[in-house]
Order: sequence, then structure tokens, then C-alpha cells
Amino acid sequence: MYPLIFTHVLSRFDPEVAHHLAMPVIRAMGIRPLSWVARALTRPAPELRVKALGHEFPTPFGVAAGFDKNAVAVRGLDALGFGHVEVGTLTAIPQPGNPRPRLFRLVADRALINRMGFNNAGAEAAARRLARLRRGGAVVGVNIGKSRVVAVEDATADYVASARMLSPLADYLAVNVSSPNTPGLRGLQAVETLRPLLAAVKDAAGETPLLVKIAPDLPDDEVEGVTRLALELGLAGLIATNTTISREGLTADPATIIAAGEGGLSGAPLKARSLEVLRIVRSVATDPGFCVISVGGVETAEEVQERLDLGATLVQGYSAFIYEGPLWARRINRDLAALRAPGR
Repeated sequence: MYPLIFTHVLSRFDPEVAHHLAMPVIRAMGIRPLSWVARALTRPAPELRVKALGHEFPTPFGVAAGFDKNAVAVRGLDALGFGHVEVGTLTAIPQPGNPRPRLFRLVADRALINRMGFNNAGAEAAARRLARLRRGGAVVGVNIGKSRVVAVEDATADYVASARMLSPLADYLAVNVSSPNTPGLRGLQAVETLRPLLAAVKDAAGETPLLVKIAPDLPDDEVEGVTRLALELGLAGLIATNTTISREGLTADPATIIAAGEGGLSGAPLKARSLEVLRIVRSVATDPGFCVISVGGVETAEEVQERLDLGATLVQGYSAFIYEGPLWARRINRDLAALRAPGR
């Protein structure tokens, strides 16, 4: 049913408009009595539970940052079967993001290109919503980034401001230094620049587990370097990976790709590099207590299990949600449980 709705209805809308149309429906799934019905249909099998970051996740499969930027649909996403929700990216200063259009579908590649630019209502507004969520329910990660109006040389203080506001309300905190849509941001991934930033944010986060999210476009030796830095600083883990600026291997019409312009590519084309980065990270961070969240190009339960087998602690998805629809997490969890059934 959903493929028909996507093909004949949703695909006719601008992708960002379609997202905003879907959000009230997802939010409604988290409100009783709809949430009772949704959870009865989507509840992950008990054997999928994972302990990580000081919490028990009902399934290793969660939704990546970018889908729920302002922490408005956490309960609905939880009711749809995701094991955790990473909200954001949130900035200390509210910002509208880049001019529209800024989100594009590459249907032939099951991919998206976005140059959203951290559009969000700010850390303070999100903190009020997150405080209401602390009464129980979903495991919530909070992804923070640099405010656009803040100079790169002042980024540390900006991240620290967000961390102080949000870390008491987060099950884990993720530092995003890898989006391609904020000028100068990816330069913060250089180890000599990243070290003082992460040290300061870790201090501000207190007892809240801290992770750093890296780009797939980093050379292998720099992936190793950032992983070693995360271990050196005592971070709880690392998220691999963000979107890519590469356009290699796409099958979409070149005119469509050119029309979409700059931005981060996500979805199926990111799959191979995301797996490579996971392998590199785990070759350095061999302690299973160091949490590695793998994200990029995940579509099926088999792909989730492959990443878990390669050492991922948790796995996230986003782009395939657009193409697979609201029962995607349920399908992943059901098939994941079947893969683990005795006799397989």
C-alpha cells in the first residue's frame, strides 16, 4: 500500500513539504489510544534487546538524526518500533537553515540529497520538549552542531552551551562535526582542532555518554585518528557516518543530480563506504564497550545484522524510511528476529 501512496501522492510533493505532512501522522502514533495499537503491532521481540551507553535498547535499530530535528515526534517514532531516536541536529542559537528547496529525492538510487543547514528551533526549545519526555519511554540521543552565525574559531563555546542545556535531558549526546551544509564545520574533524572541542563538550556533558559523528569522506587514516582520539578522551563511542559529498556511482539522470546541487548524499549509495568506515573504526576500537553506531545506506534486516556482525553496537536508518514507509522499523525488527531464530 505505501509504495502506491508514495508513487502517486507523496512523490508529487516537494520532499520537505511531504515530510512536514507526514510528521503530524507520526506524532499521532505516540498519543493514546493510537500508541497502544501501534506498539502492539510493532513491539520488537525481547531477544533483540541491547545494553549500551548505560541503557537498554529494545532493538539495535534506531532512527538517525535529521528526521526529527526538534524532538517533536519521539513518542510516535518509538511507537513505530524504532529502538532509539536521535533528535537534531540542534544548535544553541535557533536558525532557519539554508534557503529552499534544500531536500531532493533520487528515487532511482533510493537516495536523498539535503542541504538543510541545521534548520531547528534551538536547544532551549528542544530542552523543554525533552524534559517532558523524561517521564519514560524511548531512548533519546541528542545531536548537537555549530550555530551558523558563530565563527568556527568560537565553535567550542557554542557546542558547550548546547551540551549544558541538553545533556541532562539526553540518554546520550552526539557531537556533529561532519555535516557538509554548515561552512567550515567539517574542518573541525581535524584531530588537533577536534581534541579541545571534544574535551570541553565532554566536561560540559558530565555523566551523559558522549559520541562524535564523522563523515564518510574522511581518508582512512583520519578515521583511525579520530577513533583513537575518541578513545584517548574517554568518549562513550562514535557514529559512522554522516552524509557524503560524493556523487560517484549514481544511476539517476545527471540533469537531476545537477539540479539538486550541493549537499549531503544519503541512502543506498552510501552503503559501501559506511561499511568500510565501520570496519576501520572497529579495527582501532576493539573494546566492545566502546559504542559504535553504524548509519548510512541501511535498508534491510540483513544489512542491520551485517553491521552488527562487523562490530556495530547499534544501527540507524533514515533515508529508506522515506521510501519504505511507516512500517519500516517493524519490518526490520521482525526480519531481524527471524534471522536469529534457531535453525537459521
